[in-house]
Amino acid sequence: MAHIIVVGNEKGGAGKSTVSMHVATALSRMGHKVSTLDLDLRQKTLGRYVSNRETFLKKQDLTLPTPEYSELPEVDKDRLQPGENPYDHRLSAAISDLETRSDFVLIDCPGSHTRLSQVAHSLADTLITPLNDSFIDFDLLAHIDNDGERILGPSVYSEMVWNARQLRAQAGLKPIDWVVLRNRLGAQQMVNKAKMEKALERLSKRIGFRVIPGFNERVIFRELFPRGLTLLDLKDIGVQQLNISNVAARQELRDLIKALNLPGVTVDF
Repeated sequence: MAHIIVVGNEKGGAGKSTVSMHVATALSRMGHKVSTLDLDLRQKTLGRYVSNRETFLKKQDLTLPTPEYSELPEVDKDRLQPGENPYDHRLSAAISDLETRSDFVLIDCPGSHTRLSQVAHSLADTLITPLNDSFIDFDLLAHIDNDGERILGPSVYSEMVWNARQLRAQAGLKPIDWVVLRNRLGAQQMVNKAKMEKALERLSKRIGFRVIPGFNERVIFRELFPRGLTLLDLKDIGVQQLNISNVAARQELRDLIKALNLPGVTVDF
């Protein structure tokens, strides 16, 4: 059965879709069969990303490893069981179809609390929560005092993850490997970085997640989306020599994939 990766938090602008596309494409390039779902049924940023890739590759007559993207299947309401949620049914049907023919199913969640997101978290073998390096985003995980030193209590998102863990335990499934990914790191604000690092370290021990580095803030990510490309595709589209920033970004992606510690994955790029 496929290993399910869920990329989620309840705040927009943390880079979920960028992380999703890079992880999914990296796994595809390493020879794994990867399927993707976008549960943001309104914006569909990941869906647009994959669509942009397919359009660009067709125009350039190129063939590059690409994760499969699927829409949630529609449901005949007459076939629902009494009291059954139609969104639960749609997601269950999609997973049932994909997990038997995929090595990995990656689910990109919306930046808000929805029924679909809640159910997806309970399906996660690996949960990736991208987090901008600021206490505004830290509030997604826990509430802290005015000095940013003392943790006052978990946030509603952390409580949702806890509930998802409880559901998996009751079903006899293995625990969620929850990974908080520090994203969009900047070169400045060293004092804030140090405070964030200490706060995350304390919180990780308290509510049970791993902290790994993500991507620094780079212009290249804004340039890749319209063509559906990732950092790993640049040489294949004719970029002869990567600049220092792009080389560093590739290394960040390599470190990210290694740190996820996904089953059967050996990083070879």
